[in-house]
Amino acid sequence: MPVVSKGKNYVLGQKLEDVAEFVGLEGTGHTPLPPDQLTKKWIIALRAAQRYVRQLPDPLLLQDVIPNRPRHIRIMSHHIFRICEAFLDSTINGTEYAVGHANVPPADGTCMTGESLAQYGEGVIQRLEKWWGGVQDKNLTVEIPTYYGPQPLHVVYERSTWHSAQHARQLIHILERNNIKPNQPLTADDLAGLPLPERLFE
Repeated sequence: MPVVSKGKNYVLGQKLEDVAEFVGLEGTGHTPLPPDQLTKKWIIALRAAQRYVRQLPDPLLLQDVIPNRPRHIRIMSHHIFRICEAFLDSTINGTEYAVGHANVPPADGTCMTGESLAQYGEGVIQRLEKWWGGVQDKNLTVEIPTYYGPQPLHVVYERSTWHSAQHARQLIHILERNNIKPNQPLTADDLAGLPLPERLFE
């Protein structure tokens, strides 16, 4: 869990506005995109991830994303879609967005290939589209319980969107690192308005 500390005081790093206030800034300078635009960008990022996992040779899925972190590419690829699934599970079922909810790994023997990961992603995208189509409050003003306190749904929606997009960016890097040309790389326009980290791996 990301934490920013100063002496004996600290703040959870899940909400950028809280971090900005903690370090003495007057806001983040970031204006969140409206939910309808976030929906489009999330689907763009998830579709991109589908393309990229289909390009990954199956043996590569069992390699670590980066040398200093023991996390297989398969697990991170699954996580891109699981972020969305966790959001939907919490929102639809009215349960707390709990610690580790987005990090539930694939069941044993599942999502072992790029194609099966992409198919898992397809089901998640369809759920997202169905959920968004039925949402009455398109501004997502309701608050939901999370492990970092009650949050407006819009805030959690934005964070989930850029979280998936950041990992999709990392998949592009993995492909290029292995001399594989990414199929339709995400563009600056695709990611515009999302508060993404500057670096690929923070």
